[in-house]
Amino acid sequence: MSKLRIGLMGAGNISGVMAKTVKGMKDVSLYAIASRNQEKAEAFAKKYGVKKAYGSYEAMLRDKKVDLVYIATPHSEHYDNAMMCIRHNKPVLCEKAFTANAKQAREVLAYAEREKVFITEAIWTRYMPMVGMIKEALSQGLIGRPRLLTANLSYSLEHIERLYEPSLAAGSLLDLGIYPINFASIFFGTKIEKVSSFCTYTETGVDKQETITIQYKDGKVASLTASQCCIGDRKGIIQGTDGYMVIENINNYESFTVYNGEHKRILHRKAPKQITGYEYEVEACVRALKNGALECPEMPHAETIRIMEFMDERRKEWGVVYPFEKEE
Repeated sequence: MSKLRIGLMGAGNISGVMAKTVKGMKDVSLYAIASRNQEKAEAFAKKYGVKKAYGSYEAMLRDKKVDLVYIATPHSEHYDNAMMCIRHNKPVLCEKAFTANAKQAREVLAYAEREKVFITEAIWTRYMPMVGMIKEALSQGLIGRPRLLTANLSYSLEHIERLYEPSLAAGSLLDLGIYPINFASIFFGTKIEKVSSFCTYTETGVDKQETITIQYKDGKVASLTASQCCIGDRKGIIQGTDGYMVIENINNYESFTVYNGEHKRILHRKAPKQITGYEYEVEACVRALKNGALECPEMPHAETIRIMEFMDERRKEWGVVYPFEKEE
């Protein structure tokens, strides 16, 4: 396979980060940008040196040279955008949250499976090499038996209107809470006994900040927090019977440090040098497509659905319903 030609769907800030990423990679090329506005697409193409600029998503998907589509539109649009890509037989890397809810995720993934089209969720922390490094340190028993996990991701984002607009599947959970949830899933697994949670609300009725406590069947506990109205430490901490591990920045792993029972540092590892961190999910797509796979082992379809179901359950507890869900 020659260089994989990537088409970006959505000309916002996230696509800008992906554009910078692809420009720094060897096995892929930045080929096309699609926006619902031709002028915006052309401005993006000029800024990032993209070959083709399309004023509609459909037009870009008709281009036979597009090998992989990166969807970077609001959560509320992911379902329609992904279905459109699959109809055009285009492999998809879709930003998190994969869709607005589990029903949409199941439909998208079932359609992709029927049509034999590759698709994966771009939850970038799943693909980073630090995941393997952390798991290896835990498997060595450096902190004994892991028993308690805490994770926080909070930013002061009250200036971002999208996060307060219910019609765009807004709220802290799908944008920020998804990271602590995935962090817990990666390192503590999926065998959950029970969950308790609560949130506070924006004036528009979506979740502003939340705390989620998970009890696992083997007795482990995870305490997760997320907020879009304050600044947090972004730390993940895994506590064991003989020590603990502190992971800096669960939104883009920077380092981890292991402490023994006397609180003395016994191991410190920094993340490998990266372009932006987005390159790992792109590399995973390249590998999967070369192997003829329809999903990535780093984020299997079953796990995408499970995480979406978990978030649906939390929103149901809180009474957060998006307008288009009421219509459905």
